[in-house]
Amino acid sequence: FLDKSKDKKSLSAHKKYIQLLEYLISLLENTKLIAVLRPFSAGHKVGSRDIYRKVFNPTIKPDFMFTKLMATFPKDAVEIDNYDVKDSEVVIFELSDNIQYLYHVTPPEFKLDEDKYELLDLARNIMAEHKPEKQDFVNPQRMREVFYNVGHDLIEELANYRNIKLSKKEVNELTQILIRYTVGFGLIEVLLEDPKIQDITVNSPMGQIPIFIVHQDYGECKTNILPSIDDGESWASKLRLISGRPLDEANPILDTEIEIPLIANSRVGVIAPPLNPTGIAYAFRRHRDKPWTIPLFMKNNMLTPLAAGLLSFIIDGSRTMLIAGTRSAGKTSLLGSLMVEIMRKYRIITIEDTLELPTSSLRRLGYNIQSMKVASALSKGSSEVPASEGIRTTLRLGDSSLIVGEVRSSEAKALYEAMRVGALANVVAGTIHGDSPYGVFDRVVNDLDVPRTSFKATDIIVVANPIKSADGLHRWRRITQITEVRKHWEDDPLREGGFVDLMKYNSKTDQLEPTDELINGESEILKSIAGNVKEWASNWDAVWDNILLRADMKENLLKTVEKNKNYDLLEAPFVIRCNDEFHRISYRVKDKTGELDSKRILFEWNEWLKKEVRKNSSKNG
Repeated sequence: FLDKSKDKKSLSAHKKYIQLLEYLISLLENTKLIAVLRPFSAGHKVGSRDIYRKVFNPTIKPDFMFTKLMATFPKDAVEIDNYDVKDSEVVIFELSDNIQYLYHVTPPEFKLDEDKYELLDLARNIMAEHKPEKQDFVNPQRMREVFYNVGHDLIEELANYRNIKLSKKEVNELTQILIRYTVGFGLIEVLLEDPKIQDITVNSPMGQIPIFIVHQDYGECKTNILPSIDDGESWASKLRLISGRPLDEANPILDTEIEIPLIANSRVGVIAPPLNPTGIAYAFRRHRDKPWTIPLFMKNNMLTPLAAGLLSFIIDGSRTMLIAGTRSAGKTSLLGSLMVEIMRKYRIITIEDTLELPTSSLRRLGYNIQSMKVASALSKGSSEVPASEGIRTTLRLGDSSLIVGEVRSSEAKALYEAMRVGALANVVAGTIHGDSPYGVFDRVVNDLDVPRTSFKATDIIVVANPIKSADGLHRWRRITQITEVRKHWEDDPLREGGFVDLMKYNSKTDQLEPTDELINGESEILKSIAGNVKEWASNWDAVWDNILLRADMKENLLKTVEKNKNYDLLEAPFVIRCNDEFHRISYRVKDKTGELDSKRILFEWNEWLKKEVRKNSSKNG
């Protein structure tokens, strides 16, 4: 064409145009996209989309939601596990280019047909016209029941109007999805349904980074869920209503909890601008929907039967106790399991800034329990009562066991005041960050300004820490120390022998083992407990016998459950009954024989256990 052109001006323009095209082509050829696709260009047919699938992954997003889902499985990945969580499918992949695993979830809302999508979209638009107020979020269970009934009727009406036939099961399924994307938290709830998920992290900027989780079996994983900015804003609005706490530029931190009935409870931490310059970020800590129990921890090898027996003895002995450990060590869960060991005849008062302890579950199980919610240590200018005031208030509420969710700041002084006042009345316990008994002392005295002599009000420190594998890829929760705090020291309890280990973790055997001080009866705290009981005073053998009796009971319960494969018997309702029966049998044997005959108590308790297991099996059968 250029050779035939006689117009020099036109020829010059065409040459410049071709040079520009060649320059653009050279730029494109140097892009990463073309470099990746060049090996696959041979044999490519114009109009074929196959080559694009080498680099682009489709995202699926129904009209009624904002969150995107990476639907296709990753290439060059190895499937290492798969399981179902209710109606969702979960696949775990080992990635070739990343040491993190991929948690790939396909929830039921991504498997619906077109008619159901349209129904949900229409129903959501109708329900979105109703704006929930704060009082709607006060009782999450009641709120969901109301919205469920409204949503159920709405979907049935819309289905009839559009001549779409739905079974009762399909209507219920669509209603659950509708609730999740109106008053709920969307795909966060799908993740919380998985009992193997411990933590959920949503980083900013949203829409660019997938959600990350901590999995019980596979540790830190990334997911195929990509939340949007609209998701983040929606969750923030709901959390403001639920908590009654601000989240804005003046208050960029929010610490609260959400309760999703029949799914799970979760602690939520939120950071927003200006503290977080790229938007809003979330951290969800999943809590079991049922209380943890000591036998459940034994099943997971977090502690041994002897440790369980020792802790049970200390709880009944009304001692003061701190559960220490690093982050994600299971401190609050362990504290919750120790609450199950407290007899139901005693009143329990809990103090928390974020409701994590299983107070609602224990209340339903017949406990005399009162929970108090105080101001968060991170909040400023709140109308809520400070934690220190809350603790002092409990001292005027009568004889009660005092459980403090977490000791963070100024409430430490008030807690030690409660320990000194109520040490011999009932259990006083709380959790605190610290990886060793001395670490707890250092934090309490130097960071929280509690006088050294006041620290002596602590009787027992239980340390829970994660144990890592040599490859660094796995970790397990273990109790690593049960330590008593002696009272005859002045400045440094470590140097002056103020800390005495009763049990210590042995990494070679992966067991919590008793120390010579415990076996030989050199524990001042246990002797102090014994001194208040006629049958145990000045009789270490009787004390040790009772600790072993409690250990044998816990171990027999676990063995019986594993033999029958009925793991519901390790849950709080039956464990509480086991503890009640132990106390009843102990009273009967003492009344008949005049002494606490451990062999007879264990025999009668085992007979009762067999009878209850048979009764339970016949019910389920």
